[in-house]
Amino acid sequence: MTPRQEMLLWLLTEIGIIAHLVATRIDRTLPAGLNEAQFGVLNHFARLGKEAETPSRLARAFQVTKGNMTNTVQRLEALGYVTVEPDPSDGRGKLVRPTPAGLAARDEAVAMLAPAVDALLADIGTGDIAAAHPVIGKLRQALDNAADR
Repeated sequence: MTPRQEMLLWLLTEIGIIAHLVATRIDRTLPAGLNEAQFGVLNHFARLGKEAETPSRLARAFQVTKGNMTNTVQRLEALGYVTVEPDPSDGRGKLVRPTPAGLAARDEAVAMLAPAVDALLADIGTGDIAAAHPVIGKLRQALDNAADR
């Protein structure tokens, strides 16, 4: 492996470890009945301002199987956090929409995560985070746009 390849592998390994640590922290902090995958879907809608998504687009966005996303959506629907309705542009398709209760649960979860975020900010500082943002963003875009995705 070349030094450049080793450097990228190191970065990807660090990001993977960070992702695991963040997912664990989120799962431990979320309101009862809401897991990290469900929070991720609600956060997707809130963060991107999406009013609706098909289950297939959600599965692609989260890099999970359609069956896995269907399970997550069904659990969110049972909690009253999303609705699933027919897609008017595709008679066989479905649209997932967040409910006001779902967006409120997302906001509650974000508020519950705030102390952990504040603690990290105290340790790292916004300058370092801002400096990392362009590199992490480019890496995500490259992976998102990869032909094998």
